[in-house]
Amino acid sequence: MRPSRRPRLQPLRLLLGALSAGIIAALAFPAGAHAAPGPSEIEAQIDQKWNELEPLIEKHNGVKVDMADKQAKADKLADQIRPLQLQVDLAMGRVSAISIQAYKNGQGATVNALLTSSSPNTLAAQLATLDAMAKDQQSQVADAAKVKSQYDAEKRPLDNLLKQLAATESQLAQQEKTIQEQINQFQKMRLQVYGTTNSTGSSRSGPCPASYDGSIGSKAAQIACAQIGKPYVFGAEGENSFDCSGLTKWAWAKATNGRVNLYHYTRTQYSTTRHIPESQAKPGDLVFFYSDLHHVAMYIGNGQMVTAPTAGQSVKIAPVHQMPVAGFSRPG
Repeated sequence: MRPSRRPRLQPLRLLLGALSAGIIAALAFPAGAHAAPGPSEIEAQIDQKWNELEPLIEKHNGVKVDMADKQAKADKLADQIRPLQLQVDLAMGRVSAISIQAYKNGQGATVNALLTSSSPNTLAAQLATLDAMAKDQQSQVADAAKVKSQYDAEKRPLDNLLKQLAATESQLAQQEKTIQEQINQFQKMRLQVYGTTNSTGSSRSGPCPASYDGSIGSKAAQIACAQIGKPYVFGAEGENSFDCSGLTKWAWAKATNGRVNLYHYTRTQYSTTRHIPESQAKPGDLVFFYSDLHHVAMYIGNGQMVTAPTAGQSVKIAPVHQMPVAGFSRPG
C-alpha cells in the first residue's frame, strides 16, 4: 500500500494560514501608519489653502469690476458716436447715386479714393479739377468723406476697448475654471471627513447686530445678519448666495436703496471708504483682513462680525480677531 500524502499537506496549510493572518494584520495595522486627519486638521488644511485661493478670487472680482467699467465706457462711446454714424449713413446714401453715375462715366476710382482716404481735403481739391462732376456733387462727396473720416477716428477708441473686453472675458473664463477646480478639491476633503460638503460650526452666536440705533450702518448690519445661513459662492453678491465682498456690497446697497454702491472687490472697498480705528467701530462698518486685504466682513459690535467665509460654509457670525485684522472702514 502506498503511504498517504495527507500528513504532508498539514505544514503547507499551516504556512498558508500564517501568511493569511499576516496579510490581514498588515492591512489592518500597516507599518508606520498614522491615524487619518480629524475634522479640525482638515479644517486647518482647508483654511491654509483657502488663504492662498481667496486672493485670486478677489483679484477675479477686481477684473470683473474693471470689465464692467470698460463696458460702461464702451456703451457711452457708442452712444456718443451714434449720431455721427447716422450722418455717415445719410451722407453715404446721397453719395451712392453720385457713385453710380461716376462709374458710368469712368470716374469711379476717383470717388472710391476720396471716400477711403485719410486726407479727404487733398482729394477733394483734386476732384474739384474734374469738369465732368457738378459742383454740388463734389461738395456732397467731400462732406461724406469728411464725416466718415471723423467717425472712424472717434470709433477707434471704442474698437480698442472692445478688444480689451474680449481679452478680459477670456481671462475671467480661465480664472473661473481654476478657482472652481480648487473649490471642488476643498469640497472633496470635507466630504471625506464629514460625509457632507458643509463644514461644522454654529452660524449664530448671539444677537445680530449687537445693538441697533437706527443709523444706516446698523441697518446694513441688520441686513447682513438676515443673510446668515446662506451659502458662500465665489463671485456672488446676493440675494441667495454671497462671497465676502459680495455680502458687504449687497447689504450696504440694500440699506441705502443703492445710494452706497460698493465695488465687488475688497481692495476697492477699502480704498473708497473712510478708514477708522477699531475703537470707533460700529455695526455696519467693514473689517478687512490680511496684509493684501483679501477678505472683508461686516462688523456687528461686541468684537463680532458677519462673514461669508469660504466655500462649503455659510454666512455666519464669528469673532473679528479670528483672522489678522488689516483695518476698519466706514462706507457712506
